[in-house]
Amino acid sequence: MKRLPSILLVVGLAGPALYAAAPATIVVGYTNTPVLPSGWRVHDIDRPQPVVVAPGGTTASPPSDAIVLFDGTGLDQWIGTKQDDPAKGRYNPEGRALWKVEKGYVECTESGAIRSRQAFGDCQLHIEWQTENPPRGDSQNRGNSGVFLMGLYEIQVLDGYKNRTYADGTTGSIYGQTPPMVNACRPPGDWQVYDIVFEAPRFEGDALVSPACATVFLNGVVVQHRTEILGPTSHKKLPVYRAHGKAPLVLQDHSNPTRFRNIWIRELDVDGKR
Repeated sequence: MKRLPSILLVVGLAGPALYAAAPATIVVGYTNTPVLPSGWRVHDIDRPQPVVVAPGGTTASPPSDAIVLFDGTGLDQWIGTKQDDPAKGRYNPEGRALWKVEKGYVECTESGAIRSRQAFGDCQLHIEWQTENPPRGDSQNRGNSGVFLMGLYEIQVLDGYKNRTYADGTTGSIYGQTPPMVNACRPPGDWQVYDIVFEAPRFEGDALVSPACATVFLNGVVVQHRTEILGPTSHKKLPVYRAHGKAPLVLQDHSNPTRFRNIWIRELDVDGKR
């Protein structure tokens, strides 16, 4: 005879008694466990606790430690880039961002790219964007813009919905280098969402120690998974790394009226976790 039902019944009845008899001391860590490669013990009681960060009220809302770069009201955190040359580390500190702000979004105008006033390295970036509907143009001339991490490494913005173009230049590509794993574009006129985790390159003097990497979610779908970036992205050229430090985030002017909203960024420190 199978006795499983009676065993389950006994466990269920005994549950409250077992909890009542539990010791009052709560174990929150140990000091006698094996040592991990990090130098901390397994379940180490002295290992520092994570900093508390309150998540946003929605999946798009910035968490409590985010730097909000655009909240729909103005471009105080941005500068125009007409005189910038990020490849040479030269920036125009006085340039005014001339993109159009209305109805909670900023729209690209043919006035040059804009860049953040603050420079960043390792980061988590959230940015929402929209291409015009009905669409105009084809291939690279439809809803084109770009998110340039450190002003040098472009994640392509494009209306990639039923719009054929070269694979390493479509939506979600690391431009000119790596196509996205899938095409997760929504139709033109819908808001698209990028969530990007970026690891900056490391240099010792002029020598590259480790390349930049990017993980990209488009509309909640992974399209780049810790993809190695071969160097600054460009059109019809091979990438070549040159040593640099932190640099601003840049949004590209590609003569299309692409819109952006809800832009926030979190600074990260990934050293020791590669």
